[in-house]
Amino acid sequence: MQASRARLFKEYKEVQREKVTDPDIQLVCDDSNIFKWTALIKGPSETPFEGGVFQLAFSVPEQYPLQPPQVRFLTKIFHPNVHFKTGEICLDILKNAWSPAWTLQSVCRAIIALMAHPEPDSPLNCDSGVTSQWQGCTPGLQPCPRRDKFHNLLSP
Repeated sequence: MQASRARLFKEYKEVQREKVTDPDIQLVCDDSNIFKWTALIKGPSETPFEGGVFQLAFSVPEQYPLQPPQVRFLTKIFHPNVHFKTGEICLDILKNAWSPAWTLQSVCRAIIALMAHPEPDSPLNCDSGVTSQWQGCTPGLQPCPRRDKFHNLLSP
């Protein structure tokens, strides 16, 4: 556990330095528990999420960085690789492709990349019916579903 605390403290100092250079990610450690973090990430441009700000919750295990953090969206998001109700994220680096080289900041970057380039062949949100909307979608090259198309689905 001491190694994980040292690693997280190192990442905390790095995050403080990165605040200016990475305006798309705001990563914050809980004041009372270094194993709990939150992040605010900006939705990637030319996606349905452009202009949005999304909150993530990180629960870091005591075996970190040998084991990945648990990350979920706190903000409701309509995405094929995110469970609509729980915010659970289907991303290989958070499961079997984890490496201790990943940091919490780089995990946020990977989640932003997933938002821009969903994996409809590996859906977590099967009930959404959105997977067919994303297939063949390449932001910037082919038209993608826009946020206004999904607005009614996100409303309570």
